[in-house]
Amino acid sequence: RDFNERCAQCSEVNWGLTDGGRYYCRSCHNVTERTREVVNTDFMTNSRVQTISKGSRKQEKTDRGCEWYVCEGFQLVLKKQAEALEALGVCPQMKDEVLYNFWRRYLQKSKQAYCNRPAGETVKALSVCESSTDVDSEPERPSLLHLLSLSESEGGLQTDCSFASSMSKVSESTSVYSGSVDGSLYLMKNQKKKLRMTMPMTLSFCYMALLWLREPITLSELLRFVVEGHIPYLNVFQHFPEKMKLCGLDLKIFCVESWPVYEEVYNKMLELAAFLDLPRFPDITDSCFLHPDMLCIKYLMEANLPDELHNWTCRVVKKIGIGEVDFLTLVPGNKSTRKVKYDILAAAVIVVVLKLLFLLDDHYEWLLSDFAEERNKNNKEGGLYFEFKKWYEVVKHSLDVEQKKLDEERAKYLWRCEKPLFYSDKNKSKVLKRRQMVVNLQNQFGKLSSSVRRAEKPNPSSFQLSWSEENTDGSCFHGHSLKGILQEKCGLLTAMNPDYWLCTVKLCNEKLCGHLAHYREVDFPQSYHFVLRLFSFLLRIQPSYIHDEVCMIEHKLFNKKLYKKLKYNTVLRK
Repeated sequence: RDFNERCAQCSEVNWGLTDGGRYYCRSCHNVTERTREVVNTDFMTNSRVQTISKGSRKQEKTDRGCEWYVCEGFQLVLKKQAEALEALGVCPQMKDEVLYNFWRRYLQKSKQAYCNRPAGETVKALSVCESSTDVDSEPERPSLLHLLSLSESEGGLQTDCSFASSMSKVSESTSVYSGSVDGSLYLMKNQKKKLRMTMPMTLSFCYMALLWLREPITLSELLRFVVEGHIPYLNVFQHFPEKMKLCGLDLKIFCVESWPVYEEVYNKMLELAAFLDLPRFPDITDSCFLHPDMLCIKYLMEANLPDELHNWTCRVVKKIGIGEVDFLTLVPGNKSTRKVKYDILAAAVIVVVLKLLFLLDDHYEWLLSDFAEERNKNNKEGGLYFEFKKWYEVVKHSLDVEQKKLDEERAKYLWRCEKPLFYSDKNKSKVLKRRQMVVNLQNQFGKLSSSVRRAEKPNPSSFQLSWSEENTDGSCFHGHSLKGILQEKCGLLTAMNPDYWLCTVKLCNEKLCGHLAHYREVDFPQSYHFVLRLFSFLLRIQPSYIHDEVCMIEHKLFNKKLYKKLKYNTVLRK
């Protein structure tokens, strides 16, 4: 209570005392060199001696940091990611309630905490634990499970001896190759059965929490925010407290040198939800952002397509039943239902609608474009007809520019973190010297090449391509009409085009092949490939994933005709 200075790391005033009398921050667990003022009256009566000790230099040289566990490292990563999402506008309930409960349940299911460790587990490699409930006596380790929610009471924590209790000594065989206590044990083969935690799984946790709350962030947006640096993921371990030393196998666990992959994060989320025995997720209704009708509006705007196409996307969604609550809502562990990728599904619906209206066979869409161009020249009413050719030229130019920027940013990305990694005083000076040399060389080469330093990152946005109707150059097509390609039949507007070509007649077994259909650019028209390329850029995924969803929608839409055709072909063969 007498020490009122702010913490140098988190600026909080919340101090505790170690066994050695040093102050440590209860919020971020940063241990200072200051010690408590000691009053000694043993050797002299009526006198007061105050001393401030900095500890022995010998202890500082051999200090390898605090005892910490791999799950605590991942807990810090989840905390940082949740705080970043909260800064982006996600409700605080995600971190303090939903994600906290998911993480707590995972630790219990994987028998890392909130359980009695069975015999024969890694506790054999650890020394005998001494139970302790005094928080002040354990300053050098972050308190388990209290980093996500500081409002959680400390009395309800029930962990096994390797996590909740204080450890007096750790066997050298478990920590000699890692800074963490259990780093070497964590990568053993038997840990895979417990759904071992990985860095991509931290994003699976975040997406699962967002999906539970039905937040307006799709998985593709989440991964894009990660790549853009708005959500900690790459080199996130540099935010660890100074006392949490990383070395050896810890780097293999926490260092990431690749971009997160959509399929990997999504599949791990499904596996994680089933592993945790979660109940049915909250219903995805037509008023939710993740509903295809809502997402189609967003992607139509970003793709610079006419607003009238939304009526057609809604008709397709309703026709094949992919807007139903039971189809869209996730039920963990239910293998009979196909799991929905909401962003890819909405993009595929738009692609199918474009095929219905424009055919996208490298011929018919250009004829319609020429017809619309002639009508626009003679049109005096003011409303413009949609020209596919002009739209293609405008969007392709913007897409090429943005794709080039993205490729250059990825090529220039420095995978090494800014914070040098060193684990002993012997190589500390060498690492710092090499790091300074690298920085100096980069600055010199930057001056020689006249490269401009990067400006500060703009605020994250849900839209990568923006189009304004106020532009006078005619580059915005949102208000353009589809009258030139529609005809009225029985009181309904239908496409003038009566034909349609299928991407594939028969779907593959997704469990065996990994895809419903195989996609090669040379096998399909260029117009179709361009549309896939556009949405693959917006979603930052491979075009083949959108192609799979297109094939699935087509088979649902033309199921009766396909069944008759396959039956007719079977009869002819007989």
